[in-house]
Amino acid sequence: MVRLRVLLSATLLLAVASTCQAQRPLNPDVLLKNALIVDGSGQPGAVGDVAIAGNRIIAVGTFEAGAPLRTIDCSGLVVCPGFIDLHNHSDTQIVSPRTRSNMNFVLQGCTTVLTGNCGSGPVNAGAYLDKVDASGAGTNVAHLLPQGALRGDVIGLDRRKATPEEIETMRGLADRAMRDGVWGMSTGLIYVPSSYADTAEIASIAEVVGRHGGVYASHIRGEGLDLLKSVEEVLEIGRAGNLPTHVSHFKCSGKDAWGLAREAIAMIDAAREKGVVITADQYPYVASSTSLDAVVIPTYARAGGTRKLLERWNDPQIGPTLAAEIEDSIKKKDDGRLVRIARFSHKPAWIGKSLYEIAQSEEKTPLQITRVIMENGGAGVVHFGMNEEEVRAIMLRPWVATASDGRADLPSIDKPHPRLYGTFPRKIGYYAIREKVIPLEMAIRSASGLPADIFGFSNPDAYLTTAKSGTRDGAKPTAELPRGYLKPGMAADVVAFDPKAFIDKATFDEPDRYSEGIRHMWVNGVLTVRDSQPTGALGGVALRHRSTAVSPAEASE
Repeated sequence: MVRLRVLLSATLLLAVASTCQAQRPLNPDVLLKNALIVDGSGQPGAVGDVAIAGNRIIAVGTFEAGAPLRTIDCSGLVVCPGFIDLHNHSDTQIVSPRTRSNMNFVLQGCTTVLTGNCGSGPVNAGAYLDKVDASGAGTNVAHLLPQGALRGDVIGLDRRKATPEEIETMRGLADRAMRDGVWGMSTGLIYVPSSYADTAEIASIAEVVGRHGGVYASHIRGEGLDLLKSVEEVLEIGRAGNLPTHVSHFKCSGKDAWGLAREAIAMIDAAREKGVVITADQYPYVASSTSLDAVVIPTYARAGGTRKLLERWNDPQIGPTLAAEIEDSIKKKDDGRLVRIARFSHKPAWIGKSLYEIAQSEEKTPLQITRVIMENGGAGVVHFGMNEEEVRAIMLRPWVATASDGRADLPSIDKPHPRLYGTFPRKIGYYAIREKVIPLEMAIRSASGLPADIFGFSNPDAYLTTAKSGTRDGAKPTAELPRGYLKPGMAADVVAFDPKAFIDKATFDEPDRYSEGIRHMWVNGVLTVRDSQPTGALGGVALRHRSTAVSPAEASE
């Protein structure tokens, strides 16, 4: 309720700002004329203009402008807020010279990515965000505290309960991360060591996150037959930790579980009707992508890493049972036909082929191929497990944001999931514009205003102060500007796309093809795409969350 009041207050302030802005002369740097403006609120678009000055939007709609430095006729184009990918895995790539431009997301219209997802990423958020600012990035970067990495730092990869002392250590590190500017905490409850934490342990750390005004986002324990139980665990953690919760890449995976998606939707709808703050995100595809071991090998067998896994597999007592479990898992995936190798440095020739195809060509069983892969460092895979009807049903829920579950990437011999290159134009260009599954304004909201509201990016009071004073004109620094909507006072994260041309080109066979249709794009007022061509600009900054918790100094006063 407090968060809702803050957002409503912010909306009223922006409305007043818009009115006041219309009463004084405007001198924009850029004036976008005659566009179909879709502002991120979910309301239908209307033709009008958008004015940008420096790092901010200064006017939207109908207004008198002075002499802009540049005027762009956007007739026939949609102008909307830059897209926010709230589930991204570019933790390493966004601070690498090769990939910090984040070009595969820039050409989808993304202006902000949220890292630290699925329990993986840097625990020292302050140092990580400083790295982003030191060299710049093609998109803004916000971060979550990754619970799996946190547990790994404190406990290691052991499959056991945390001691009270270890929980207190993790709570202390969570407190530090929240004060350093993370927007919440994530878990990856099918991954080691995140999966070894029980509900109580996670809730205890989540309570610290909630005290600071953060959100709990979870790759849940089960996305198949355990889907409903896993969603209930998220709700339980939200209750115990007293904080908003979010289900990452919401889906129902595995043919034996198809049909449960609608029950999970109903469960979340019922909770929301009672006032519970729970949301979700989705990538609009029928396949997922992760490591091979996470797809076919039981969680208990992965304790301690690959070396320990192979020791168990070789053990005369438990090895045969483990092998049978892995083989059964592969059979449920159509004897490995539904599991395609995306990345495997040991044998690049296997990339793009399914376990079944590789087994046939090598005259081995899919189980034997799995063993070879694990003995040689493991592999990334694409797993075809979802139902198209359920994918469409999920995207229609007003609490489901669009998110890629991808990372910054460059074309290579690997065959990653096409979501790295096509998530946002697929949702908007394919499902909304071409298939008309979802209204255009709702699809754009799922990629802008909604994710901004979920994590607080749209709230001007949610940002950690990064400078003692504002810019020379008295405005807030770039890293403190709210975003997610086309409104005066918001950061100039703005996209202009051609609705007739905006489409994903990446496929499962050719996954690293860049999307098409983005005509112009600004990140914090920095021109990042001009006339469909990327400029190479690094206009992105680190976005830091302001803690709502009382500091030790304040508490002692």
